[in-house]
Amino acid sequence: MHYMSGSEIRKRWISFFQSKGHQWVKGVNLIPQGDKSLLWVNAGVTGLKKYFDGTEVPPCRRIVNIQKSIRTNDIENVGHTARHHTFFEMMGNFSIGDYFRPEVIPWAFELLTNEQTGFGLPVEKLYMTYSPLDQATRDLWIKCGVPADHLIPLESNFWEIGKGPGGPDTEMFFDRGEKYDPQHLGIKLLQDDMDNDRYIEIWNIVFSQYNCEPGVLPRSQYKELPSKNIDTGAGLERFACILQNTETNFETDLFTPLREAVEKMCGKKYEGENLLPYRVIIDHARSLTFALTDGASFSNEGRGYVLRRLVRRAMRYGQKLGLNEPFLYRLVSVVASSYSDFYPELPGKADFVAKMIKNEEEKFLKTLSSGEEKLRQMLKGKSLLSGEDAFRLFDTYGFPLDLTQEIAKESGVGVDVEGFLSCMEEQKERARKARGEIESFHKQSKDLLEFKAPSEFLYGVSKIQAKVIGLFQNGVRVDSLDEEGEIAFDRTPFYAECGGQV
Repeated sequence: MHYMSGSEIRKRWISFFQSKGHQWVKGVNLIPQGDKSLLWVNAGVTGLKKYFDGTEVPPCRRIVNIQKSIRTNDIENVGHTARHHTFFEMMGNFSIGDYFRPEVIPWAFELLTNEQTGFGLPVEKLYMTYSPLDQATRDLWIKCGVPADHLIPLESNFWEIGKGPGGPDTEMFFDRGEKYDPQHLGIKLLQDDMDNDRYIEIWNIVFSQYNCEPGVLPRSQYKELPSKNIDTGAGLERFACILQNTETNFETDLFTPLREAVEKMCGKKYEGENLLPYRVIIDHARSLTFALTDGASFSNEGRGYVLRRLVRRAMRYGQKLGLNEPFLYRLVSVVASSYSDFYPELPGKADFVAKMIKNEEEKFLKTLSSGEEKLRQMLKGKSLLSGEDAFRLFDTYGFPLDLTQEIAKESGVGVDVEGFLSCMEEQKERARKARGEIESFHKQSKDLLEFKAPSEFLYGVSKIQAKVIGLFQNGVRVDSLDEEGEIAFDRTPFYAECGGQV
């Protein structure tokens, strides 16, 4: 096993599977196209669903990709753990009705252990889990050379989401040693499926071979699919942590330029009590840069609100490092430069993305100073902050609930979330009654809804020259307008609706 940079890991993954007849397919945009059930693309298979469900014919039945992904279901954990990120890169190889278990397991073993064609990980450091229903996988691992006592059967090694294709999976773990096992539990950590820093999951292979019917049939009676598929996912950041022998993912070369940039700004070392603020800032800066480059924007709902939360959280932790003025925007160019070899789209949009983030930072600084001071006063001598108080902070100071919860938690105080939501609903009801019937809200037609031409947003100006790129009347595209309608320009100084400007 020898040091490999993040760039080298990507190249090794792609070249290995290309040597096995796979076609490289570029990862998709972070904003899901045609799938309203997802806020973000969050797995390597997301952009390939159209091939697996038969909607489109794949360019090749063997595919290799590296997919940029965002998962933000537990933002508050980022920075506190060694490997949790909002943005990450998922390396994958996929078979669409082609190869299956007998091919993919030996390939996985070769890629993990071979010094010339793979990553050169020591066999004695590898552990695999598998489904008790899947003895074929266990037998193949043993045939490859994995010791029997490094193979752990777990009921959780089965992938299914409701009715439809699914099947057993096998997960690969790397043993980082007793240093990361303070209670000396050893293999029990894997056997009991416990969260730990010793055995790090690095790769998962799903054998999609059954028509799953949970609640109708036991798994042992699921029927085999006529066409079987392989879906895998391996975290680039975790491979980098292992191959670079770092304490956490945050010390790998994937984050080094960002860490160094933050240190130059704040003058404080990446150590001790500064570790948490550093990790939050560099994680969130990376996520924001990629998401905004892919066309997301700040707003008060959906993915736009997620981005707003990232800015606010990073700014709060920035203050712990003495960064009391806008600073996140200065990290955009660092991300763009660090990742430009694999993501060439980043540098060209870096200035625009930086302007968006700086504008968001400037707005939030006003909210933060007034709202946090008021919140600190409310928290004194309390074990629970009322929903009414939390809502007053939101309504009067624009102070978001998630930030109230995080600051309250630091003081050991809970927040009455149900009470907050009740106050929010009461306000919405008052607004609905006051608004009454408004005739001017007409339903948009398909033409306007599906108009996707890009429009450049310019901060800090009130007058520009722009080109008309679309005309619509009542949502229907037209060639000319002689009365009220909708006009789309290639450039605009106007902030998008629902962008939080009011």
